[in-house]
Amino acid sequence: MADFKDVIGHEQLILHLQNAVRQKKVSHAYLFCGEEGSGKRLIAEAFAKTLLCEKGGIAACGTCKSCRQIESGNHPDFKAVVREKASLGVKEIREQVTSDAQIKPYSSDYKVYLIDEAEKMTEEAQNALLKTIEEPRSYAVFLILTGRQEMLLPTILSRCISLSLYPVATEKIKRFLMERRGVPDYLAESAAVFSGGLVGRAVRYAESETFIEQRNEVLRLVKYIDEMTMAEVMETVKLFAAHKESAGEYLDLILLWYRDVLLFKAAKDVNSLLFRDEQEAVFAQAQKRSFENLQRIVDAIEQVKQRLKSNVNFENAVELLLLCMKEV
Repeated sequence: MADFKDVIGHEQLILHLQNAVRQKKVSHAYLFCGEEGSGKRLIAEAFAKTLLCEKGGIAACGTCKSCRQIESGNHPDFKAVVREKASLGVKEIREQVTSDAQIKPYSSDYKVYLIDEAEKMTEEAQNALLKTIEEPRSYAVFLILTGRQEMLLPTILSRCISLSLYPVATEKIKRFLMERRGVPDYLAESAAVFSGGLVGRAVRYAESETFIEQRNEVLRLVKYIDEMTMAEVMETVKLFAAHKESAGEYLDLILLWYRDVLLFKAAKDVNSLLFRDEQEAVFAQAQKRSFENLQRIVDAIEQVKQRLKSNVNFENAVELLLLCMKEV
């Protein structure tokens, strides 16, 4: 499990958490909000490790019994909620959180509960959690992670310290990839640029053997989608199906393309483009499509990303997206 020193960026957020530990003003519930790959779980785990560390400092020592236990996944006072189905139900919350929170810590001052992808909690599960955080035990700390806080009940949001994770500077990500991951300069540059400030996504791109190929395939798609026949669209659907495990990366790159087009249409600033080597194509699409239609495509991509996490028919979802891209 990582320490604060392993986190790239987010200095102010980490400082806030460390000050809470230093001043002994740790809240009973924190909501970490950020996109997938933003580092919210990394920070939450580092915070949990610090809270449970026997040395009581603002960063985990990494050597005490508690640190060794949490690193091995066997700390009795740290609970990462396990989701058995697509959604997180009331049964899991009651068994893994509500009931367990009634029991005092075994060996620490705190008991820490980590709930990842909290937006997948059912309304019943959220209400069960709400009852626990409304009247928390003095030792209980709840770390709630989400990429879509609008899916959580307002009553839960109001009872948490909300911490938003923002994009990390491209140069900082590039330096991290090169110095600590041993990624070659040209690949670190490309992965950092297309990460959108998400370190986890940058690492995924940099370690992917097919990232450059994926980028080129996405460019062929977005540049020529208007001229494609239906037969060619269906061939593209088959291409996605053949690389289903990488569908998220393809969709992220397509999303970044259309965000570039939107950004250029609004500001005419080529320096802020991710696809800087495709300025002419970006300019052409910005001229051709309205703000409303570009936003429709962006929304459709986001919808498909969410739907694919819900085990919908993969090929149907991709086909509908491509048709939306082509028709608007």
